[in-house]
Amino acid sequence: MKVAIQCDSPLLQRSLELFLDGHLSSIRQCDILIRDKDIRDDVHPTFVIGVNGSCDLVKPFSKAQLLHALTQKFESCKQQSFASIEEEELLPAPEEAVSFDILERHIDKLTREYQANIIKAIRAFYEK
Repeated sequence: MKVAIQCDSPLLQRSLELFLDGHLSSIRQCDILIRDKDIRDDVHPTFVIGVNGSCDLVKPFSKAQLLHALTQKFESCKQQSFASIEEEELLPAPEEAVSFDILERHIDKLTREYQANIIKAIRAFYEK
């Protein structure tokens, strides 16, 4: 799991960097983005740390609590993305609408996802 941190609080930012030393990544390559404000990102799943109950993790917290909550959030995001892909594949298409256009769009989508994963892996390898 690759994590990027984007906090307004310098103390929280530094603490998270120390806690997650082996998991840190740039925002472009992260699997999950940690913030101290509830600003959702369409590109990356966002993990919010705050003082109210609507946050993913409430302050104060320990390193073990942070890692546990991050792992749960990451796993739930992974399951949601797989479920949405399966739903798209299982939707029955009317017989009249079946054409090569649908197949072509599906292949294009899979190809783009595959390309993005390969580029992500190559960048991760060369950034080490």
